[in-house]
Parts: sequence; C-alpha cells; structure tokens
Amino acid sequence: MRLLDSILEYNEQFVETKEYEKYQTTKLPDKRMVIVTCMDTRLIELLPKAMNVKNGDVKIIKVAGGIVAHPFGSVMRSILVAVYELNANEVCIIGHHDCGMSNINSDGLLNKIKDRGVTQERIDTLTYSGLNLKKWFEGFTSVEESVRHSVELIDNHPLLPADVPVHGLVIDPKTGKLDVVVKGY
Repeated sequence: MRLLDSILEYNEQFVETKEYEKYQTTKLPDKRMVIVTCMDTRLIELLPKAMNVKNGDVKIIKVAGGIVAHPFGSVMRSILVAVYELNANEVCIIGHHDCGMSNINSDGLLNKIKDRGVTQERIDTLTYSGLNLKKWFEGFTSVEESVRHSVELIDNHPLLPADVPVHGLVIDPKTGKLDVVVKGY
C-alpha cells in the first residue's frame, strides 16, 4: 500500500471513532505564543513535551533550520498574522543541535537536485532571474548564531509591535533540554 493510501485509510477510522474529539480547541493559542522551529522529525513530539505545551496552546511554524530567512517572507508573514489576528503576544525561535541545516553544502544540494532530474537550464533560469541558489540554500555553522540572527530580524521588523518579546532558544534533540540564547523580556 502506498503511503498516502495508508494515511487515508487510517484517517477514515480516526474520524469514524471520533478520535479527533480529544484534540479539539480554538484557533487562538491559549498561551499566546508563536514558535518558529525546525521541521526535524525528532522535534514533532519532543519539543511540545519539553515546553509543556499541548494542542491549542501555541502556534508552531516549522521551517528548515528554524530560520527566518527574509523579513518579508512567508515565515515573517505568519508571525505577524499570529500577533495581529490570533492573539499571540510573544515569539520564540527554537533551533536545535545536530540540525541538518548546519554546514549544509549548497553545491552538494544542487547536485542532488540535478540528479533527481532538474535540468541545468531550469537552474540557470532561476539564476538569471536574480535568485542566488547557493545563498538561498545556505545553512549555518552555529545554531546559536542562527537563532540570534532570526531573533534580531524579527525584533527589528518595522511591523512588529515593540511590546512583543522575541526569545531565542536551542533544544537538544536527544534530551529536550532548552538553552536560552536570547531572553526577549
């Protein structure tokens, strides 16, 4: 059975047995925080448990490396929507040790893209349109510095209210231990 088919089969039972009822909540975060963190599979359950948050407590935005890469990109837009429309009044950036974005090799990634059938012509089209793919795929060497950079980008955003604290943390994906990089208060 293909993966999507097995998911849909499970979902049918999930809905029939009303398993969803234990997850029902409102769209507004009870703890009034928006978290930006990495999409790493080790953090799916560990991060909420390590922070004592449950379904309905916070807004969580997951993106490679937990990086806010652009002040006017979709991650920043999501943060602003959480603040202005969904009652979040704190922002927390959470990176993690042993992140796949640390020391990522842009050239190696571009080679993998080509190996999967994307032509050099397509890549050149993006380059000619002004996108620097090497920079776009660039990771980081220090998770703490990456977190600090994202915190500064958000904290200095012209549309973020001055009274919204922006915190930066790093989690250990083995133990769940949180270390503070920036305390936004």
